[in-house]
Amino acid sequence: MPRSATSPEPQYLKVKNHLREGIASSHWVAGDLLPSEGALVSQFEVSRMTVNRALRELVQEGLIERVQGVGSFVAQLHRISSTLNVRDVHEEIVERGGSHEARVHALTRGKATPQQAAELGLKRGAPVFLSLIVHLENGIAIQCEERAVNPACAPDYLAQDFTRITPTHYLLDVAPLSEARYMIEAALPGEVEAKLLGINRRDPCLVVKRITYSRGVAVTSVKLTHPGVRYQLQGSFAA
Repeated sequence: MPRSATSPEPQYLKVKNHLREGIASSHWVAGDLLPSEGALVSQFEVSRMTVNRALRELVQEGLIERVQGVGSFVAQLHRISSTLNVRDVHEEIVERGGSHEARVHALTRGKATPQQAAELGLKRGAPVFLSLIVHLENGIAIQCEERAVNPACAPDYLAQDFTRITPTHYLLDVAPLSEARYMIEAALPGEVEAKLLGINRRDPCLVVKRITYSRGVAVTSVKLTHPGVRYQLQGSFAA
């Protein structure tokens, strides 16, 4: 995410970080009952939906367990796992109070390259949907999205207006996520990426390559290139 010293912290993060810090400092230890949703609503003067989101993300990160009708408990250490959520860039930007804009540079049908075929479980040369989109926050390019999509999983992909809805949002709707595989690296941008992002070929970038699956079938492979000076990747990694 872009670095900004003036951007206000989202309300759900205040709740989430309070609980995370309490767990990290052993104020609450494995098996302890955490404050109730009602108590957190009162303490932080936020909505129940805001508190629920904070708790839900802590569950996804393996830090807490929720028991319906009882409450939330600090998870046992062996239950904590490495996670990195599939986030919609539009939602990330809006949460920070920014304005999201998407510029679609390509949206077409192509033939799967050997790499795309291997990633999506298709035959070489099989039909594949391709898109190239640049995402901007407050007018500044922060992500170049190069995507290949399995037509069988999203047959109407090419008919979407991706200036109004992001590919991530659309694909999660039509092909619910069951698994994701990531590779994250620091790299220099290619010629096209540098031009679209408005950066120099020597400017370091953070590159995320991801394949997502729905019910065991590969839906999409995507390469997300972010200018290093404008973006930070956030997630949770633990042993």
